[in-house]
Amino acid sequence: MHKPLSKCQTRKKHVVFDYIFTKEDPTLANIKSAKKRVITSAKRAELNKAVKSGVKTATKKVYAAIESGDKNAASAALTSAISTIEKAGSKGVYHKCTTSRKVSRLTKAVNKMA
Repeated sequence: MHKPLSKCQTRKKHVVFDYIFTKEDPTLANIKSAKKRVITSAKRAELNKAVKSGVKTATKKVYAAIESGDKNAASAALTSAISTIEKAGSKGVYHKCTTSRKVSRLTKAVNKMA
């Protein structure tokens, strides 16, 4: 039996992934580079999930401020939301059209308050 690959650790946010691959597992590729791509994809998916969650939270804060009717709070929440969305776009989590659409819709909603 081959030695399994386990505990691939990323340096970002100290996330530890426990993936154990053995040669006997028929669902995985036998090529070393393919095994590495599976691990890498799982790491990226986990990090992307965290970034997307942050974007959703920022968006919810903007809409909550709009619902409360506080223009200053909505503007402040919009500024931080735009920053978060743009960072997600620059990291490659979202396509540039998606980021600009999200920013545009939020800005439009805040401007409608006036």
